[in-house]
Amino acid sequence: MNTGLLNVDEALQQLLAGARSVSETETVATLSATGRVLAAAQRSTMNVPPMDNSAMDGYAVRLADLKGPEPRLKVAQKIQAGSTGKPLAPGTAARIFTGAPIPAGADAIVMQEHCVAEGDVVVVEKIPERGEWIRLTGSDIRTGGEVLPAGIRLRPQDTGLAASVGIASLPVRRRVRLGLFFTGDELVMPGDPLPPGRIYNSNRFTLNGLAGIFGCETRDYGIVPDSLPATREALRRAAAECDVIVTSGGVSVGDADFVKPAVEAEGELLMWKIAMKPGRPLAFGRVGKANFIGLPGNPVSSFVTFLVFVRPFLLKTQGVADVQAHAILVRADFDWPEPDPRREFLRVKWNARGGLDLYPTQDSAVLMSTAWADGLVDNPAEHRIRAGDMVKFMPYSELYR
Repeated sequence: MNTGLLNVDEALQQLLAGARSVSETETVATLSATGRVLAAAQRSTMNVPPMDNSAMDGYAVRLADLKGPEPRLKVAQKIQAGSTGKPLAPGTAARIFTGAPIPAGADAIVMQEHCVAEGDVVVVEKIPERGEWIRLTGSDIRTGGEVLPAGIRLRPQDTGLAASVGIASLPVRRRVRLGLFFTGDELVMPGDPLPPGRIYNSNRFTLNGLAGIFGCETRDYGIVPDSLPATREALRRAAAECDVIVTSGGVSVGDADFVKPAVEAEGELLMWKIAMKPGRPLAFGRVGKANFIGLPGNPVSSFVTFLVFVRPFLLKTQGVADVQAHAILVRADFDWPEPDPRREFLRVKWNARGGLDLYPTQDSAVLMSTAWADGLVDNPAEHRIRAGDMVKFMPYSELYR
């Protein structure tokens, strides 16, 4: 690692140490709770299933009645899901459908594929085992059992699970208020004329989109002119309204970089040079009651540093228990013979052979690489990659979790 550079893990550890979870909670309808962070564990007030029921379409029988080869039973009743049957009389069977309650006295279900119906009689061609195809009361969830732990971002299956045990509303953390602004007199919004020497402000769209993925209540303060008074005013306004402020650009020490002196004037700031590529300059501090994170202005660097640093910081601020992005080992179908002395995050894409292809240009100004890719390879410093090597791959689906 280069002298004077902080490694990624050290920087992330220091960053997360400064994250404070929002304490306010609110109750929302379970139907609209997907994507929110659960504030308290949820327990079931019922057994699931609530009664013994059939796992198959078939016939409910008493094993004691199944004597000899291919026994014949009178079909005395039909039980559908949502209805209840009568106790099963000796010598009879009940036509039953998936999810229907097991009639008293029955101790097995015979699949309809193992039966032959002859009028009001059923011929059992395969004798079942005791309890076969019967879902027992509470076999999935027991009354009082925890169904959802605190500190998770609720997925559709989580809200479905809550609904399945009758939970109509859920306690969730309030959304994190995230303030964004973008520095640079060279920035122009799409739709406006593009004078010579100017560029479109892609970071505004990328960072707003990422903030939305993580469920933030975003406040976009737009493009801030390159001046100290304007930058200080933007910081004061954002600090009064937000939990976290994220900026892109202006965190270096050039004559036109005003974010650093503005944060130092309004609050406190740590400036880090991170041993990573793309990236390197990262600022972290506080302005009033708000945390501040300053990202580099380069579009790929801004995108990658948001995923590596801002993502876990926002999740911890939201009260999420597990903020780590989990990598998987995947085969590299490319060579990387000249690695950087810094830890690299390479833009790669799944291929039809189940391996990873590398975007041909890993330059940090090529935003196309991020849109083409399916995720990032987390490559250690000075680590060469040869085709066929297993590499640590973080798909966007994991990084957006």
